[in-house]
Amino acid sequence: MLIQSKKIWIADQFVPAMLKIADGKIADILPYGSRTADADYGSLRIVPGFLDIHCHGAYGFDTNDANEKGLRNWTKNVVDEGVTALLATTITQSEEVLTRAVANVAKVMDEGYEGAEILGIHFEGPYLDMVYKGAQPEQHIVKPTIEQFERYQAAAKGHIRYITMATETDEDFALTHYLTSHGVVVSIGHSAATYEQAVMAYAHGARSMTHVYNGMTPFNHRANGLVGAAYRIRTMYGEIICDGNHSTTAALNNYFMSKGPDYSIMISDALMAKGSPAGSRYIFGGNEIEIYPDGSAHLTATGGLAGSTLRLNDGLRILVEEAMVPFNYAINSCTINPARCLGVDDRKGLIGVGMDADLVVLEADYKVHQTYCMGKAQL
Repeated sequence: MLIQSKKIWIADQFVPAMLKIADGKIADILPYGSRTADADYGSLRIVPGFLDIHCHGAYGFDTNDANEKGLRNWTKNVVDEGVTALLATTITQSEEVLTRAVANVAKVMDEGYEGAEILGIHFEGPYLDMVYKGAQPEQHIVKPTIEQFERYQAAAKGHIRYITMATETDEDFALTHYLTSHGVVVSIGHSAATYEQAVMAYAHGARSMTHVYNGMTPFNHRANGLVGAAYRIRTMYGEIICDGNHSTTAALNNYFMSKGPDYSIMISDALMAKGSPAGSRYIFGGNEIEIYPDGSAHLTATGGLAGSTLRLNDGLRILVEEAMVPFNYAINSCTINPARCLGVDDRKGLIGVGMDADLVVLEADYKVHQTYCMGKAQL
């Protein structure tokens, strides 16, 4: 199959080109118009498929539900916002619930599904801080142990790829060392760590931070906190929710411009309520949440933010058009940066020969015109 556009994102720029797709890969890249195209997208932009490494669910499904049908419906439909790969993300709960949840993801991965590729599991909690727990249910927050994590990973058949934890609660960084030596990315989040403790966590293998600004110690010019560490540690990845609610567009600009183009990761942190109208209520981690008219999710008991319903194509628009972040910074944050963080950048995150044919065709207003997953048109 041959597709072409006058604006294909290659080498940090839009160029006229034609893509030859075969066996789910980009087999060749040719000059625009050099052959008869099967699909000519004119001046619509073609960018790499989006990776969402922190998303709990959508369309009434939550990863903790351990429902095969719900997970398959999610991966099939999330392509309409340009997502071609994701990490199914848990929330703190009992060991029984989390074991079922990760086992369900592994089962669906083994047995097959359509749409966006499940790259594995983001294990958010239960090793978190009580003060910065956010919407995570405190009755199930526990101290980290290698033994318990090994049980979870066994149930997940090795598919836990990334974990959010309060590293300051990890005695002698025992679990942090274990995880990094076994290829699991450690992300500091829902944490009361100081700036100094964050530096030590990095020294012991932590390589990311979860939803920067949210669920962490704030920046102060004398006590820099985790937010200060997110700014200062240039080679520490940092997730950030780009919905304009969890952080203002000015805060988004400050973070991206401080971080540079290579280590920011846009996430949705989307809940099962994604795709539901304002006013909808759901149970998330044992707590009731309500969707506000702006799409944000809030705990009904306290009014606190509890996640989002962000579509990644809208996040890209917000970053570029409202936060005034350079396009390459913004597009990298949902393509090559998460791919590198997870170690899948040998096949995802870029448009290049030999890469997976995961592509998004964007209209001028950032609406998704077409999504390709492994070369297969989805819309």
